[in-house]
Amino acid sequence: MHQLVALLPMKAHSARVKGKNFRNFAGKPLFRWILDTLLEIPEIEKVVINTDARAILADNGLVDTDRILIRDRKPEICGDFVSMNKVLADDIEAIPSATYLMTHTTNPLLSSTTVVRALWAFDRARAAGKDSLFTVNKFQTRFYRGDCSAINHDPNNLIRTQDLEPWYEENSNLYLFTRESFSTTNARIGRKPVLFETPRMESADIDDQEGWDLAELIASRPVLVR
Repeated sequence: MHQLVALLPMKAHSARVKGKNFRNFAGKPLFRWILDTLLEIPEIEKVVINTDARAILADNGLVDTDRILIRDRKPEICGDFVSMNKVLADDIEAIPSATYLMTHTTNPLLSSTTVVRALWAFDRARAAGKDSLFTVNKFQTRFYRGDCSAINHDPNNLIRTQDLEPWYEENSNLYLFTRESFSTTNARIGRKPVLFETPRMESADIDDQEGWDLAELIASRPVLVR
């Protein structure tokens, strides 16, 4: 059994940005950004790519290696409306590991330093009884409903935004979980998760063209190009 396996699902079709996983992003195909980051981390024994795009990957120079395993996605878990947890369950059944790291091709700015920090945080959290970790964006600002009613503050008693209770948004950058925790929930987030805040400049999750453009601007800054 492996100790740490990274799961990097990748499909040929994308609804909002056509072919985004393989499109050139700041000098190389989008999928190569997070893949190269994962391969920088020696603790990750294998990167598993569950995909319906083996031929496209081959056209981009990616084939199986000693650390990369490309798995052909089963027809019954292909499509835009299939739960990601079903894809993960297929990989977990096939590739035993004590711990799994899951991320997406759409998180190109996530650095190896942040991933390693998350691994350390998960080790500490497990010692405290937690079973999974997921990444978040932290907000301390005033939120409203569509009818203009306040959600997290009193408009008649304004306090400084930095004194508001923090709210956290799941940003889909990174998930860490054990084989056991996945079995309890059939999901990448277990019953006793811990939050891990990622740096704002690394937390892009490309979902549309505007998100692509903003992330590419950040990636193109010389200080972040890697």
